[in-house]
Amino acid sequence: MRIALDKVVFRNDLYPRIETSATTVQKYAEDLDVLPPIEVNQKNELIDGWHRWTAHKKAKTPDIAVTVTKTASDAELLELAIERNATHGLQLSQDDKRDMARKIYAATPNKERDGKKKHLAKILSVSERTVRDWLSRMDKDAKEACDRRIFDLWLACCTQDEIAAECGCTRDEVRGFGDFGDIAKFPKTHQAAAEHATDFEPPLYNIWKQQTKTAGSTHFGNSEIRLLDNLIYLYTSPFDIVVDPFAGGGSTIDLCRKRLRRYYVSDRLPIVEREKEIRKLDITEGLPELKGRWGDVRLVYLDPPYWKQSEGQYSKDKTDLANMALDEFTKTLAGVINGFARKLTNAYVALIIQPTQWKAPDREFTDHVGDMLRAVKLPVDMRFSVPYESQQCTAQMVEWAKDNKRCLVLTREIVVWKV
Repeated sequence: MRIALDKVVFRNDLYPRIETSATTVQKYAEDLDVLPPIEVNQKNELIDGWHRWTAHKKAKTPDIAVTVTKTASDAELLELAIERNATHGLQLSQDDKRDMARKIYAATPNKERDGKKKHLAKILSVSERTVRDWLSRMDKDAKEACDRRIFDLWLACCTQDEIAAECGCTRDEVRGFGDFGDIAKFPKTHQAAAEHATDFEPPLYNIWKQQTKTAGSTHFGNSEIRLLDNLIYLYTSPFDIVVDPFAGGGSTIDLCRKRLRRYYVSDRLPIVEREKEIRKLDITEGLPELKGRWGDVRLVYLDPPYWKQSEGQYSKDKTDLANMALDEFTKTLAGVINGFARKLTNAYVALIIQPTQWKAPDREFTDHVGDMLRAVKLPVDMRFSVPYESQQCTAQMVEWAKDNKRCLVLTREIVVWKV
């Protein structure tokens, strides 16, 4: 049977998956017809199929195929969800399984605990020994897990109140972290990520050309994450804040976590698979709320729509940068850069953009970098050339270039202003 997509009820407290995959959602969204039904109970509460359900949301389908399994209680729903997610599809991680085992065991009355470990081993597809080990360290590991969660939310520039609400703890417990307390109290597992990994090759020149794309989530307009990695290496240190108001697929989040930078990411229309991580904000209407933390911002990374190159791709709204007239586009984008400059001290604003040609009126070369350099009165620290490969040009474009004695645009630049 099928039900309306908005009738599916997702209960975060009764779903076992902590780790999700944006790339899996994107892959599923391309092949909706071959996906099996999701599983819900008689109240349409999701038992199994978060990635499939989210893929349908991404594709904006009106309904979804479901199978219905009746549940008598929340506990039964959770156990069913665990069993399904532990044995097929994108399986639960060991951390997911461990946390669910502890959650169920803690809620089990003492008189019923004797056979519970064996039952948990069965539904989680692990050995009884593994379950016993997980449960023997419940208090210590729960504290460490809470500490890691507080730390992760601190990296995401959440406030004390937001962190306390998310973790179910007090403000006093939150104060032991980051700008709330002693940095030495950070979980030691994160300390190793404080510097760039040994597999990172530092940039030596201002031409950054990469033949292959880094694996990860994709969406229209996302740029190569290695470019941002270079900027983070050059312009920030561990625990500095990176602001990205055009967060797209959320790769900035993943990179900042890896490099141990704090981050404030937002987007006008966050992708559905990461809407819990990317704040919803139209940067043309106002700057982020970073009260008390602007002094820690060292890099603002701007990867906006490239005017006509993105027209209609994100929305039909006339206030969308991609849908504006050229003069308004230039004025608005320059206003964003100058707005950040008024907030920052000892920081950098980086803009990546390509001239518009193929989609410009009459194929006229439109130099956005030149326009920005005239509109933004800040000292330029560096201009990096980050060209595209010629394979992005179609046969039609090549024939037009030959017929009209014109060169096709492959250039793209990152301009870095110093504040």
